[in-house]
Amino acid sequence: MPPAQVMFVAVAMFLALACNACSGRPSEGVLIPVAVAAEGTSRVPVLVATTRQRSSNAAEMYTGERAGETSYASVTVSIPPDSNRKIGNVQWPQTLPGDPLRHFVTVSANYIDKQTFMSTITAAAKQTGRNKVLVFVHGFNNRFDEAVYRFAQIVHDSRSPAIPVLFTWPSRGEIRLRSYTYDRESANYSRDALEELLDTLAANPNVKEVTLLAHSMGNWVTLEALRARSIRAGKIGDKVANVLLVAPDVDVDVFRTQIRRMGSPRPVFALFVSQDDKALGLSEKIWGGVQRLGDVDPNQEPYRSEFERERIEVFDLTKVGGGSAHSRAFDDVTSVVGMIKQRLVQGQTMTDERPDVGD
Repeated sequence: MPPAQVMFVAVAMFLALACNACSGRPSEGVLIPVAVAAEGTSRVPVLVATTRQRSSNAAEMYTGERAGETSYASVTVSIPPDSNRKIGNVQWPQTLPGDPLRHFVTVSANYIDKQTFMSTITAAAKQTGRNKVLVFVHGFNNRFDEAVYRFAQIVHDSRSPAIPVLFTWPSRGEIRLRSYTYDRESANYSRDALEELLDTLAANPNVKEVTLLAHSMGNWVTLEALRARSIRAGKIGDKVANVLLVAPDVDVDVFRTQIRRMGSPRPVFALFVSQDDKALGLSEKIWGGVQRLGDVDPNQEPYRSEFERERIEVFDLTKVGGGSAHSRAFDDVTSVVGMIKQRLVQGQTMTDERPDVGD
């Protein structure tokens, strides 16, 4: 097979592997609120900051195109009882409207302005006593509705006590080579907006701590935003306490320079890797054969020494098995949370000052 054809096949395989459960992807329309309530369901309110363009279709809310400025929204997702679902999965309705007892459904979906976005965080902190915010940055090939529902699943299944904030950038949610390159540039396009979101959250006196959770290509925009923030302000800031890097589709050499540029002090970094992540293996071929950060072996040199020197906590999910390695941390979120808690119990705290990253 000619080299060009080999590369084309590799790209096609990568795009297929990078898809988040594309076979179960629903038709658009799940964001239309369902009025019927059901006993035993759980509701997860998600605040949204996005660089996506608003859609003229209310059932879509946001497209995969780029907006000139950051927009805000509030979406509440209903999750069926645990007895009716598989933990770690999003139960998409096959037909609309969905059944709240068996499917994830939308309870409310509204556009809001920045002032309402911040006042909602303040109100949530005062009403619940929670002063931590969890910001999720999704990866490649995610429509807006997929990003919202996946984050709601993560928050629910991990029992996170933090206020959930989704930062969603303009991914077209398509399995095409041109969409992959478009998504990468959209991630670059959104760096400043994520940095501004972190500034906004840090300025709120009711927010005491921010944790960033990034997946796949979302790690790129996250690391770039943190790097820019450290350059601009001299440090990332005390309120950004934890950064969780899940299956990062990031050049390992570039990561080295990003971390060094962030200086010290900096947040606690926790890295989740899988050596059997085929999506990242193919990404490595596409990007010139340089190792991707998300599939390194943390027990091998030079990675072991580098992670120790930079005080990066590493969780190897290779042996967890099951499902797609690229989304394993979310599919088996209870096991991952258990791994973190076990390490904390053993006294291997994530940091001398903040041993509560397991939250």
